[in-house]
Amino acid sequence: MRFASGLFLLCAVAQVQAADLLRPDHIVVVIEENKSWSQIIGNPDAPYINALAQRGALFTDSHGITHPSQPNYLALFTGSTRGIGSNTCPLDLSGENLASTLLAKGLGFISYSESMPKASYPGCRYGPYMRKHNPVANWQALASVNQPLTAWPRDFALLPDVAWVIPDQRNDMHDGSIAQGDTWLKQNIEGYTRWAMDNNSLLIVTFDEDDGSEGNRIVTLFVGPMVKPGKYAQRIDHYSVLRTILQMHGLPGMNESARAEPISNIWR
Repeated sequence: MRFASGLFLLCAVAQVQAADLLRPDHIVVVIEENKSWSQIIGNPDAPYINALAQRGALFTDSHGITHPSQPNYLALFTGSTRGIGSNTCPLDLSGENLASTLLAKGLGFISYSESMPKASYPGCRYGPYMRKHNPVANWQALASVNQPLTAWPRDFALLPDVAWVIPDQRNDMHDGSIAQGDTWLKQNIEGYTRWAMDNNSLLIVTFDEDDGSEGNRIVTLFVGPMVKPGKYAQRIDHYSVLRTILQMHGLPGMNESARAEPISNIWR
């Protein structure tokens, strides 16, 4: 029994050390909208995403948590839908989340939202900007890390430890076409992606949910120098992605993500 306990402790320590070794210097998470796996993978209207999938880890069994959009963003940000099943706005929330947990450890987080008119904007919408896609706006204490995309640094070394990039509804495939969203990604994210490969940094592209046609199966891919390119059949969801980001930074899972398996088989 003592041997088994000791073995368990050694395994636990090894997992923490592995997570520390895998920690990227920066993680950028880009969230697209309302498209199923089959609408994206193999679609000639999405050449850039399909090229990214060849350069990194593509998950063949990735899923949103629910419908509609807002609770999926909350799931990825807090490990819980917070009991919210709609796109109601505004919300005034409290409790732990990815940003507050990183900041409490002295690490950095910023959410960059396209078309948000100014930092800490409290409105529910501004043109194609939608607060329902920007969960950090629902925590008053996080106002300083709620930034417009115009604050995105030209020097990627100035990015925080973790950043969210939220295209507006014209460019996230919600209102605009798949081709438009794909072109936006290439124009706005490819520079970081190339830089990341030489600077121990990681790109995550995922979708909030599918269009209701495929059991909430979505595209999720990871690209970075620490990733072994290929297709991976591990079933993941937003809780798995959050758990992985937290574990990379030596942080425990929160809420439902604490019960999710971190992504472990894609790393070099």
